[in-house]
Amino acid sequence: MAPVHSPSAEVRGFGQWLSGGRLTSRVIGAVRNPGTRDGLTRVQAERELQRLVQTATARPAPTMVTVAEAGNRRLEQLEALGRKPSTMQDYRIMLDRHLAPHFASKALDRVTAEDVTGYMAIKRREGLAPKTITNHVTFLHGVFAHAVKRGWIAVNPVAGVDRPRSGADVDIRYLDLGQVDGLLRAVPDDTLGPVEGVLYLTAAMTGLRQGEVLALRWRDVDWTAGVVRVRRSYTRGEFGTPKSRRSSRAVPMADRLAGELDRHYQRSAYQADDDLVFCHPQTGHVLDPSKLLRRFKAALGKAGVREVRFHDLRHTFGTHCAGAGVPLRTLQEWLGHRDFQTTLIYADYLPSGQEAQLVEQASPRRS
Repeated sequence: MAPVHSPSAEVRGFGQWLSGGRLTSRVIGAVRNPGTRDGLTRVQAERELQRLVQTATARPAPTMVTVAEAGNRRLEQLEALGRKPSTMQDYRIMLDRHLAPHFASKALDRVTAEDVTGYMAIKRREGLAPKTITNHVTFLHGVFAHAVKRGWIAVNPVAGVDRPRSGADVDIRYLDLGQVDGLLRAVPDDTLGPVEGVLYLTAAMTGLRQGEVLALRWRDVDWTAGVVRVRRSYTRGEFGTPKSRRSSRAVPMADRLAGELDRHYQRSAYQADDDLVFCHPQTGHVLDPSKLLRRFKAALGKAGVREVRFHDLRHTFGTHCAGAGVPLRTLQEWLGHRDFQTTLIYADYLPSGQEAQLVEQASPRRS
C-alpha cells in the first residue's frame, strides 16, 4: 500500500494485487495526516486492503479459457506427472474427438452441470457404452478441477453430475477344457503356429492379459518357484508397466503349462533372460497384436468353437479356478484385479458343495 496525494492535499491509501492473473488496483480511503484525527490510521488502512484482497480473490476473475485449451493444459500436467503413453493417448482421443468438438469454443465459466448432462445424453444416442461415457466425464472432471486450482473458474460443474451406470455383464464367455484343446489342435502348422499354441495355453492357464503375455520374458518364468511373474505389458506399440500397481503379480504355473513352456524354450532361438517368451521365431521381435487376433479367430473357426475374444481366455482361467474352489481373494491376486468387485463376477462358478443337499433337507416333506 502506498499513499497518494490528491490535488486537494488529501492523502489517500492506494493498493494493488494480482487476481486471476490480472493486476487489480483499489483506493483504500483517506489516510490520516500526521497530527490530525481525520481518516484511517496506517494499521486500519492495511486491514482494509487485506479485506479487499480477500474479497476480490475469493472468486476467480472471469476467464476466456475454453474447454479445449484447459484440456490441453491438463494433458500437459498429466504427462509431466508421468502418466503412461497409452493412457495419454486415450485422454487425447477423448478430448480431440469428443469433448472439444462438443463444447467448441465455449469458455469454462459458461459450462454448466446441465451442459455436461446433455453431453452424456448425446454420446449415449451416438452409441457409446456407459463405461466409455463415464471415462469421458471422469477426464472432464479432472480438467475442471485443474482449472479451479489455477483460478480460471470458481466451481467444478462436473462435480454434481451423476455418472452413467454400467451394468456388469454377468454372462461372461469362456472356453471349457475340451474347447481349449480343440483350439490348440486348430493352430496352423506354419512358422507362427508353434509359438501361438503355447501362447494361447499360457493365457488360458494364467489369466494374463494379451499385452502381459506378449511382454513376457524368460526371466519372468520362474521354474524354481513354479510361477509366472507379471512385470511388464505391451500396449499400443510400447512396453510399459502393467495396468495397475496390483497387476504386478505372480501366477502359479501348472505342470502342463510348465512342460509346454519348457519344450517351447528348448526349440526357441531366443533363450536369453531378456528375450521374449513369445517372440517372432525368426526375428525375436514382439508379435503383431492385430495379426495375432486375426489368427486366433481363424483357429477358433477351424476348431468349430464359438467366437470369443482373446480376453475371454482370461475368463477361462478365472471361471475354472473359481470352479476348482480357489478363494476369490486369492483369485483377485492372481488376476491382478485392483477392485474386488471385478473378481466377484466369478462367484457364480464357485463349487456348490453340499448346497443342494442342504436345500433338500430344508424343504417341506410329503406327509
